[in-house]
Amino acid sequence: MLENDIYIECPTYQSDILTLRLIAPEDAHDLLRCYSDGSAVPLFNSDNCNGDNFHYLTIERMKAAIYFWQFSYEQRYFVRFTIVLNKTGEKIGTVEMFKREADDEFNYFGILRIDLQSQYEEKQYIDEILDIAHQNFYEAFEVNSILTKAIPDATERIESLTSAGYVPLNKKFMGLYDDYYVREK
Repeated sequence: MLENDIYIECPTYQSDILTLRLIAPEDAHDLLRCYSDGSAVPLFNSDNCNGDNFHYLTIERMKAAIYFWQFSYEQRYFVRFTIVLNKTGEKIGTVEMFKREADDEFNYFGILRIDLQSQYEEKQYIDEILDIAHQNFYEAFEVNSILTKAIPDATERIESLTSAGYVPLNKKFMGLYDDYYVREK
């Protein structure tokens, strides 16, 4: 176990243009712009999420999701970070990360989920998120590999992933899910 346990004290990570910090209830109004964005929703990774596609159309539903994400953090299931634009303070999406523990070949892999408003689904923002993840998440989550999903239509995301050293998994994750990319530490 790490000396600095991310589930006891969640750090804030900052780059030149973005900050990732633990999700908070006051993020709901800004995040609803992301989760109600019909162009963004198909790019979210909702694999193995009990049927939730993360398309939220009311502030009540957005708040319920945030409360669930906070509960999940408290239970050590995953960390959901809010993505904040440094220049404006706008919350443009979220990043989820956790260490997967299962009896299969992907045991102890990190799973990275990136949810962005469609207007920010651009290489420069995704590059910043991936850079923060690479500098911090391997150690913080005690993983040697990170898996993330990018459907074929997510061209900017795929370009960012491949330029950051991710390679296509070329098989179904958990025997069920396509379009995963993996990067070793």
